[in-house]
This record gives sequence, structure tokens and C-alpha cells, in this order.
Amino acid sequence: MKVVVDEEKCVAAGQCVNAAMDVFDQREEDGIVVLLDENPSDDLADDVRTAAAVCPALAIRIEE
Repeated sequence: MKVVVDEEKCVAAGQCVNAAMDVFDQREEDGIVVLLDENPSDDLADDVRTAAAVCPALAIRIEE
């Protein structure tokens, strides 16, 4: 699994961090997504898929 984020689309809702805090964070100054791990382990896959699904801006893409 490879995770790709589009910072331009991000609206700083923070849903990704709530769903997968080991993979996503937010910048202090504006809340835009920060990708911590573009190749998360298999045990985080469900959380990452949830994060992509709940992102209101559809700023997270998963490549299998």
C-alpha cells in the first residue's frame, strides 16, 4: 500500500488524523495534512482506508 496526499485539496478537517494517527498529522500553522508514513504496515491498512473514506476533500489516495 502506498498513500498519496494532495495538500492543495486538503481542508484541514483532521479526520485523517482521527482515523490513522500513526500515518497522518497536521501542520501547526494551518492544519494541512502531513503524511508521516507513505508505506504503512499491513496492520494500519484498514485505518488508512477509513481515513481516505472520511476525508471531506478527497485529498487522500491509496495505491495498492
